[in-house]
Amino acid sequence: MSALDSVLIQCPYCWETLDVSVDPSVPEQEYVEDCQVCCQPILLRVVFDDNLTPHVEARAENE
Repeated sequence: MSALDSVLIQCPYCWETLDVSVDPSVPEQEYVEDCQVCCQPILLRVVFDDNLTPHVEARAENE
C-alpha cells in the first residue's frame, strides 16, 4: 500500500489554498471533495505522470 501525496489546490469558490491528499496508486482519478473552508463541492481531477508527479485540476462542481 502506498502513502498518499499532499497537494495544494485553490478552492474555485472562496479562493483559499487547501491541502488535499491524492492516492498515487490510481493513475487517473476524478472525485468530489468539499472545501475545508466554505464547504462547497470541488470536482478534483488528478493525473499522475510517469514520474508519479500529481497534476490536479480543481473546478466548481457545477461547471
